[in-house]
Amino acid sequence: MSVPACRAPAAPARLPPRAAFALVVTLVITFLAASSAPSPLYAVYRDAWGFSALVLTVVFSSYAFALLVALLVFGALSDHLGRRAVILGALVLELGAIGLFWQADSVGWLIAARVLQGIATGTATSVLSATLLDLDPARGALFNGLSPMIGMALGALGASVLVQFAPRPLHLVYELLLVALVIQAVLALRLPATVAPRPGAWASLVPRAHVPPAARALVLRLMPLNTAGWALGGFYLSLGPTLARLVTGRATPLAGGALIATLVLTGAAAIYGVRQRPARRVLRASAVLLGAGIAITLLGVYAREAALFFGGTVVAGAGFGASFNAAVRSLVPVASPHERAGLMSSFFVLSYLAFSVPAILAGLAVGVFGLQATSLGYGFVLVALAFLSWVGARERA
Repeated sequence: MSVPACRAPAAPARLPPRAAFALVVTLVITFLAASSAPSPLYAVYRDAWGFSALVLTVVFSSYAFALLVALLVFGALSDHLGRRAVILGALVLELGAIGLFWQADSVGWLIAARVLQGIATGTATSVLSATLLDLDPARGALFNGLSPMIGMALGALGASVLVQFAPRPLHLVYELLLVALVIQAVLALRLPATVAPRPGAWASLVPRAHVPPAARALVLRLMPLNTAGWALGGFYLSLGPTLARLVTGRATPLAGGALIATLVLTGAAAIYGVRQRPARRVLRASAVLLGAGIAITLLGVYAREAALFFGGTVVAGAGFGASFNAAVRSLVPVASPHERAGLMSSFFVLSYLAFSVPAILAGLAVGVFGLQATSLGYGFVLVALAFLSWVGARERA
């Protein structure tokens, strides 16, 4: 009597390229939605636990710093282990972070959740970006710019709607994210292998950031405008919801979520609109848009006029998105292919430093000068940076 041979379970069928591309886009959106979802909740946490504006910005910035480290350490890991393995690892980390948020009952829990989430998002950002380009280089480049903006808007606006209108505001947001992430993790098991694993995984963990000599002058010229845009984003995602409550006179989470969504959705629209225009002309125009938008926003803050406040945010968001797109398109051609990874890592390091450090300084200033005065001073500095960028662009032209 023969014994039937035992067969290993069949591997799950791989997704076709179009379905895989769609899944990766939704993964980017979910990771970035999860990153912005806590922002409208900060005011609720602050009311419940009584911490200061400085502590709030530290909670926010712990995410940015952790993301920075993850970009530097894990940015090239998927080139060695394969894309699918690193995506699944990032999803596990993100599930852990959302679990910490779900159970949070103190500031310490929030910081721990934000640090773990920063590591997960930084790891996912690099591998998902590479996977989109692997699957479809043309559409991948476009969705690498659009998907994060859409995700941040969805997370901030969705969380604020749930907090305002649904029960258990500090738990339901995270429960929905947990369900979405589990479903995506199951589907991610079927992602096709777009690169073959190769040796050198441990060596790839050594942080690397390098600006090639040919790109250094350009990076320096781009920094004032890039810093202004990212510093505006950091302020909105940390203190923006609290400022929206002050300007509108309504203690509703929806105002803060709408403010963040306004900034990032107009940024996404600008990225789509300028993607084929000459980068140099876009940089000059975006400096004007960013500076003018922030100036209008400051008038709204000073007068406590919501229409000016949100209208200026629309203009500033367009300037932010357009300047970021033009900066990336300006940098890529000045480096040879083997130098581009280091150049972009350096560019994102500088961007996330601008995203987090000024927000911490603003949190310190709020304790001394108050939120309205701090917002006005912060905005004046950003307007000055945008003006310097515009002057520099005119001189180069």
